[in-house]
Amino acid sequence: MSALEQRNLYARANFLAVFTIVYNFIEGVVSLWLGAADETLALFGFGLDSFIEVVSAVGVWHMVKRIRANNGETRDEFEQRALRITGVSFYVLASGLLLSAVVNIGRQHKPQTTMWGIVVSAVSISFMWALIHHKVKVGRALNSAAILADAACSRACVYLSLVLLVASLGYELTGIGSLDAAGAMLIAWLSWREGSEAFRKAKGIACCCCAGECGE
Repeated sequence: MSALEQRNLYARANFLAVFTIVYNFIEGVVSLWLGAADETLALFGFGLDSFIEVVSAVGVWHMVKRIRANNGETRDEFEQRALRITGVSFYVLASGLLLSAVVNIGRQHKPQTTMWGIVVSAVSISFMWALIHHKVKVGRALNSAAILADAACSRACVYLSLVLLVASLGYELTGIGSLDAAGAMLIAWLSWREGSEAFRKAKGIACCCCAGECGE
């Protein structure tokens, strides 16, 4: 691989990292606003999750810049700190969502509508799959285990979007309010898992979501 090709690949990796930050921020703002307006806990929790993903994405962006500068794959202190903050945030989110879901079930709360949850989740799935595809291509071309691991672990965002989609679609079809709360519980469970993975990565342990999933 020529030096020019390598520079172009790192430029693409940098663009993908920055795009992930911007997309998650916008997705978070939209989801929080619509989730609060429609009183849908699953969409609101999804929005909070997106903001936490911003912190994680900033760590990945820093990682890409560092690898580009010295080809280092080991995480530095900035990335480890970002991962620890991400892990704690996911734990707090999971606990809050679980408690809120239990309260909503007890009160038999029903969202005004979950139509926006369907729209947001469908858009998110499309963008995330595209990001994963391009990150895998760049990671393979650069033979970077760190970039490939980031691509594989991004699948957690797809799973969250699928949960939101199923819960939102289920409520629209049946009108059963507890489906929104059930979706929030599943998002809480996935967020807890993401928190655990963040702490594992901060310790230098490869995240288990990557096993066998780096292929496209």
